[in-house]
Amino acid sequence: MARQPEQSASGQPAAEPTAAERGFAERAVAQLYHSWITGLILALAARKGAATAEEFVFRLFRTQHLEKFLPGLDKLGLRGQPHAVAAAKYHYLSNQLGGVKVEYYEESPIKAWVRYPPPRWIWAGTAICGIPSEVNRAMLRGWHAHNGVSLGNPRLGFVCTGTTVDGQPGLEGYYLEHAQPLNEDQRLQFRPEQRCPAIDPAALPRLDAVDWPAERQAKAYRNYAMEYLRNGLPVLVSLLGPEEARYIGRIAALQIGMHGSDQLLAELGRAPTDTAGYLDVLQVVLEASGDQVVREDQALVQRDWRLFRGLQVHPVVRDIWLALLEGLLATQDRFLRLRAQASGHGGLRLTVARPDPD
Repeated sequence: MARQPEQSASGQPAAEPTAAERGFAERAVAQLYHSWITGLILALAARKGAATAEEFVFRLFRTQHLEKFLPGLDKLGLRGQPHAVAAAKYHYLSNQLGGVKVEYYEESPIKAWVRYPPPRWIWAGTAICGIPSEVNRAMLRGWHAHNGVSLGNPRLGFVCTGTTVDGQPGLEGYYLEHAQPLNEDQRLQFRPEQRCPAIDPAALPRLDAVDWPAERQAKAYRNYAMEYLRNGLPVLVSLLGPEEARYIGRIAALQIGMHGSDQLLAELGRAPTDTAGYLDVLQVVLEASGDQVVREDQALVQRDWRLFRGLQVHPVVRDIWLALLEGLLATQDRFLRLRAQASGHGGLRLTVARPDPD
């Protein structure tokens, strides 16, 4: 539910947000990044073809898997469970934290189902109609097919029984511990003639409320969406090279920023009317993204870029990222210009202005 708009105090720093306001802002930013990763994949499919989009999705999900899967088992308390069960529960619990609609069913210690009913998070809204089947399968190859490898269990594989992209009522499948070791081509199999058993929602496992209080879940929800771009933009540069990555990446970011601007402002309860008000909005967005930001006169100084904290990324990545903020401004006032200058220690100084008329 969107908050009621509040007028910006022109020239004044934004008031310290309440916990509820921070929660609204984090969810709004999560939605923005969620739309961005989907839009970027669609842009690749449309502008570079399905094969390029497929390779991007495979590399992205393999990178995500290698970074998140094993540490995630520990965070979710799944170590020591049978491998098929642990793998399926990981997908159920971690995706639940990210706001993904997901179900789980344990058939036996060596066979456990995971099911993503419509609407699919990654292909939200009308995007589902524009995703080629091979692009969707690349996600499974990049992550699901590699769980057994990461667990050191060569007999664990994933069997996909349906995908929403191909018209079935959900992406579903099961982890199965086979009798014999699997080669690489056998780790992901397709059995569309099979169906996931009926699942009782009341029987689904729940996150421990003590380990996962509301504030921690809110941060996880935001991080879930942002981490796709944390890994996705460097993958884009490595796949296409800097110049082409900049071209396609910036177009997608601008479009998502422009199309997401009205919803974002409604969720934030903001109705900016001047450049100070737009700086207020950018400050809320950056702080909700986890950045350290200070207001200096008519500028924002970003002292910490949380999205790529600890990573060495190509300079073009920042240029792509800035296009998202440019898009947010363009819908509200197409004459505004966002200017960014280096500000020491890898930070940025951001200003918003209208060019002087000639």
